[in-house]
Amino acid sequence: MSKFLRAGLIAAALLSSLTTLHAQLLIGQTAGFTGPVAAGVKETTEGARLWIDAVNARGGINGQKIELVSLDDKFEPKLAAENARKLVHERNVLALFLTRGTPHTEAVMPVLESDNIALVAPSTGAMVLHQPVNRHIFNVRATYQREAERAMDHLVALGMTRIAVVVADDSFGADVQKGIERGFERAKFKPVVDLRADRQKPDYARIIPAIVSADAQAVVWVGSANAVADGVRGLRTAGSAAQVVTLSNNASSGFVKGLGEHSRGVIVSQVFPNERSLGSPFVREAQELAKAAGLPSVSPAMLEGYAGAKVLVEGLRRAGRNPTRASVQAGLESIQKFDLGGGLEVSYSATDHTGLDFADLSIIGPDGNFRR
Repeated sequence: MSKFLRAGLIAAALLSSLTTLHAQLLIGQTAGFTGPVAAGVKETTEGARLWIDAVNARGGINGQKIELVSLDDKFEPKLAAENARKLVHERNVLALFLTRGTPHTEAVMPVLESDNIALVAPSTGAMVLHQPVNRHIFNVRATYQREAERAMDHLVALGMTRIAVVVADDSFGADVQKGIERGFERAKFKPVVDLRADRQKPDYARIIPAIVSADAQAVVWVGSANAVADGVRGLRTAGSAAQVVTLSNNASSGFVKGLGEHSRGVIVSQVFPNERSLGSPFVREAQELAKAAGLPSVSPAMLEGYAGAKVLVEGLRRAGRNPTRASVQAGLESIQKFDLGGGLEVSYSATDHTGLDFADLSIIGPDGNFRR
């Protein structure tokens, strides 16, 4: 072998090595970074980046760092679908991750099927993502119906019988409604008010008087953070002291800030352990990384993103040294009893992509923190 050929081969090997070290594992995200859910989206993404950044700081996966490519869909389903196609066809991402919203995730589903690509940790608890099993969707959090039943059982246990219901008039609201109805069936009474609200612009002039005139003791309000916060303000201005309950899609510090002086006493369901429970290894780890990143604390929304990122990284690890969309999906499906920390275990199979089934309730205290 000539010295020139030998030198060429050595240079090629070095170049290949450098390319591998600097290669990136592209992951795509479409979510409403502007619009009515922007605060929550920002927090879930911050939580995900805590783990992704920690993994990258240790050299990534097989020398390749993870790059999260995030596009703003303004919380519009049509734009979510367009963004998904761009991420898959133009950016050539290995997987999609942390979409936000039920109709928005449903709009992305045809892309998953046509391009045989996985979606990890959609930030929605819609039952349509769980049953029947979609081979491309890997849920991490519990379902909205599970949350709604938990919330209803709590109100009934408190002796409340005059309960109003306001749900967003979209696939998200329709899904949650089923869980609410099961709660009423068990309690053997009906809501005093049962209303649908436009997802973007609820008709408060119709909704608030109906709740007040019914003298509701509690209101289960299902909608985006901005919609529910405005509704709570409207209720308080009208003189209603009804207990307001909403779901984990509003479990963010941004929602609390949106409520302002009316935040105290609002109940928010949760799908992860108490974000201040340092006895939980999962929470303690997230808190330590947040502190190192200069963040004051973690919110429930951040924990959702953090958990999703841990599952995503585990799937990438199992996908091999040269991951493809197919190997990432196979890697995810091979996850069995993967411990997120402190016994929070995630398992998948060809017949089950459910993830966790954890559901709890919190109440916003006078200090603006969620209390369990």
